[in-house]
Amino acid sequence: MSTTMTLRLDDEVKSRLDRLADATHRSKSFLAAEAIREFVENNEWQIREIKAAIKEAKAGDFATDADVSALATKWKVNAR
Repeated sequence: MSTTMTLRLDDEVKSRLDRLADATHRSKSFLAAEAIREFVENNEWQIREIKAAIKEAKAGDFATDADVSALATKWKVNAR
């Protein structure tokens, strides 16, 4: 199932979308829907990761100074 949505684009973005649609032999609608789908998936992933990190932080699940130093030594980075 799908739905119709109206949006406004800057003239430059519209021209770029037109050129991309021609070059890829895809419709502007397909390209816009794909871009929105990817944007939503990426933002959902970021929100899930942020929530997981907050949960870990509240549980006190942090790397120790020794853990960080060992990792920095492994990658030969001066962490301090």
